[in-house]
This record gives sequence, structure tokens and C-alpha cells, in this order.
Amino acid sequence: MGIKIYKPTSAGRRNSSVNDFAELTTDRPEKSLCIRIKKSGGRNHSGMTMVRFRGGGARQIYRLIDFKRNKDGVSANVASVEYDPNRNCYISLLHYVDGEKRYILAPEGIKLGDKVESGMVCEPKVGNAMPLEAIPSGLEVHNIEMTAGQGGKLVRVAGSAARIIAKEGDWVTLQLPSGEMRMVRKECRATIGKLGNSDYQNIRWGKAGRTRHKGRRGHVRGKAQNPVAHPMGGGEGRSNGGRHPCSPTGVLAKGGKTRCPRKVSSKRIIRRRKSSAHGQVEI
Repeated sequence: MGIKIYKPTSAGRRNSSVNDFAELTTDRPEKSLCIRIKKSGGRNHSGMTMVRFRGGGARQIYRLIDFKRNKDGVSANVASVEYDPNRNCYISLLHYVDGEKRYILAPEGIKLGDKVESGMVCEPKVGNAMPLEAIPSGLEVHNIEMTAGQGGKLVRVAGSAARIIAKEGDWVTLQLPSGEMRMVRKECRATIGKLGNSDYQNIRWGKAGRTRHKGRRGHVRGKAQNPVAHPMGGGEGRSNGGRHPCSPTGVLAKGGKTRCPRKVSSKRIIRRRKSSAHGQVEI
């Protein structure tokens, strides 16, 4: 795992870097686990733009990932470590002994030929998926379920991992990469280990063209637009907007809470990732 820097033959090359993909073992995905996806370009079924500055980009084929890891008692061999254009971590292709093939998120350190499995009684080693109650405290985990049988929802980003802090009754306390501490049911599954490709956060994109390839169009500041296009637009010279930052529809952009207060899982948060203004933790 590393980052490659090219000779600065242009301004874009000088300020950009790329992943060397040293861990990858093949560039051909498993066809039986691939489907076509249609891009919306940020538009709804009527063709109206709901999310600005999206569109274009390279065509991507979606790889079906096994987030549930519910094939218990059947061991599998790691057949390949592959690149996935739909996420920033790598994926691994598993060949089960009964002939089935599945993709999983590739943890750091997994290699070609390794054996992994899932279930209540398997060994707690990297790549194995187990219920949280069976995983020893202090281990790093990823792809964590919030509801048993739903599939992994938490900690799926490259280089991330959560840590099991404590177990009490039917609940397990986790410390997430953001610093948040929350309680999750002990029946929920997680995969042991830290996700690979941790150098992804150090990549410099260098030029707008590389983000266009990802389907992200250029962003225009509100105060640089005309008054007819944005509430902060217009003014003589380089005006500062004349009001608090807001969206094109006038919704304030700073200070408001975006999390739904009626979210059921909110009451299981022990410590939030952001503290209050007085230095005390919000509960």
C-alpha cells in the first residue's frame, strides 16, 4: 500500500498523486456478482435537479457485496483482492467450499489464499464475522450491524475501524472512528479487523478533471452568482453576501442540527462525536 507521484509534466500532475494498488491481485471482477447501475445525475423521476453539481463521470459496474456475512459454518478461501469503483476500500472475492462466491470488504492484512468464515464459534481473527457477544473486548471491528440480520451499516470506509469497549447485559459499547460511543445489541454481527487502503485519505486529486471522472461537477459559490440565481448573489464589487450563509432556497447553512431528533437509535448514543459549547458532552 502506497501512493505514487508522477513527474510534474503539467500543473495537474505536479499537484496530484495516485494509489499504487500494490495489494490488488486482479483487474477482472467476477461477472456473476456484477450488475449495471443507472446514474441519476442528481435528478428525480421528473428530471428536476434535487442535488446540485452531480452528473457525468465514468461508467461504473456495481459489485454485489455480502454485508450480512450470514453463511455460518462454511469456510472460504480468499481468491482475490480487487478494486471497487463504488467505494474507497478494497473488496475480496471469497470462494466457499460448497462452490458459492461472494464479495466482502477487504480488511487490512488479508492475503490471497487466507481462510475466513463466519458464525458464533469461529476463531476471532482478521476477516472472520461474528456476533459482537462472541468477539473479545478491545478488538477492532468493521462492517457493524445496527439491527441483527440487517447487514453491516457502520464503519465501512477505507482505513477505519471501531473498537469494542465494554459488554453489559444485551448491549455492547463501541467506540466509532468519529469518537462517538454508542451501544449496539449483542446479536449484531461485525467483521474483525481494520479496513484496508488507509492511504486513500492522503491522495491529492490535483485537478478538477479527476473529480469530474467521479461524477462531481464544479461548485459555484453562492455570492459569486447573480441575485436571480442565489440569495447571496449580487452586490457591487466583491460583496460578502449580505446575510448569513444559506442554500439557493434560503435555508440557513450553519448552526442547524441535521440529525432527526426522533431517530430511535439516538438514545443508544453514550457520547456524541461533537461536544457542546460549554465543553460538556451532549447526550
